Amino acid sequence: MPHYGLTGGIGSGKSTVAAMFSDKGAFIIDADAISRELMEPGEETLQRVVAAFGEEILLDNGQLNRPHLASLIFANPAEREKLNAIVHPAVRERSQLLREEAVAQQGENATIIEDIPLLTETGQADRFDGVIVVCANEMVRLERLTTQRGILKEDALARIKAQASDEERAQIARWIIDNSGSREDTQHQVERVWQEIIQPAS
Repeated sequence: MPHYGLTGGIGSGKSTVAAMFSDKGAFIIDADAISRELMEPGEETLQRVVAAFGEEILLDNGQLNRPHLASLIFANPAEREKLNAIVHPAVRERSQLLREEAVAQQGENATIIEDIPLLTETGQADRFDGVIVVCANEMVRLERLTTQRGILKEDALARIKAQASDEERAQIARWIIDNSGSREDTQHQVERVWQEIIQPAS
């Protein structure tokens, strides 16, 4: 089955591009959405994270206190690795189930695109038939993060710098979609990539 990875830095507009591919007929597997589901009360993954980091990462209602957990791991690589070692395998396992679901729904020729923010950082490029990288210049990304998400500029810049660089992503990219401009421009680039995906060169 055709199986592609989609990635991009925070504020690049990767989710917008994923939605465009979905409109084309791709089956999208959203690693972030899976991660959020795995951290819901009652999920085994959340229980393992609590065992590793303590009950203080939970709110009174049993929900994960995401800002508190983020503060524990953001500037501490060892703690971040500890969290990733719990969450990432669980996300990949759930992703496998969704791939099987896609094939059951659409057949062996289902075009599956896995939306993985940290695809570059976690060295997963070899899992895919090709990787689509969404990029945008830093000023555009900062503007999106500060105005659309309400993140302070200093925090937004720190989050950008904590991720892989554009150059590192480019090294694993089969296609690069520049999402710095208009929606129409991005749509044209998505269309070009989609045509190459569904009609691969012989």
